[in-house]
Amino acid sequence: MATIHSLPRLWLLSDERNDTVLEARLAGFREPVGFVYRHYHLAPAERVARYFELAHLARSRGHLVILSDSALTAREWGADGIYGAPLSLYPRRRDLIQVATAHDMREIAQANRIGADAVMLSPVFPTRSHPGAPVLGTARFRTLASHAQMPVIALGGMTVANAARLGWGTWAAIDGLS
Repeated sequence: MATIHSLPRLWLLSDERNDTVLEARLAGFREPVGFVYRHYHLAPAERVARYFELAHLARSRGHLVILSDSALTAREWGADGIYGAPLSLYPRRRDLIQVATAHDMREIAQANRIGADAVMLSPVFPTRSHPGAPVLGTARFRTLASHAQMPVIALGGMTVANAARLGWGTWAAIDGLS
C-alpha cells in the first residue's frame, strides 16, 4: 500500500463519460497515478465486474486503486483505499488509504479531524459534471488548501493547462485526463 509520501501527483476518476477510454488511459500514463473507481451508473454486478477489469490493468501499470464505496467493500474487492465525504470515511481505517472530498472549510476541517491521507478539493474551475455551479477559483482554492493538514488534490475542470494556471502539481480529473 502507498504511504502519504508516495501518493501520486495525478489522479483519474472513473465516470460514465470516460468509461470507454479508461483502458487506454490507464495503460498510457508514464508514471503511476491514483485511479478512483466510481462507476455509480452501473448495476451492482456490472460495477464489481468492471472494477476487477480496471483494477487488474491499473495495478499492472503500478497505479493506486481507490474505491468510492465503503471500507468493507474496499477490503472485499482488494482496493488500496476509499474515497468519499470525510464523515463517510470515519472511523479511520489504518489499513486503507483515505481520500476525502471537500468543497468548503467545514469539509476541510472534517478531513483534518478524521486524519484523511489526502483531500480532493473541488470544484476549482467550471466542470462538465456540474455546469453553471459555483467554483472555488484559484484564490479560494489556495485559501482552503492552506488549512488542510494533508496533501490536497485539485479537482474540477482540471486539465494540464488549468493545473499550470493554478500552479498546483497534484490534481485529478475525469475529462481532463481522459
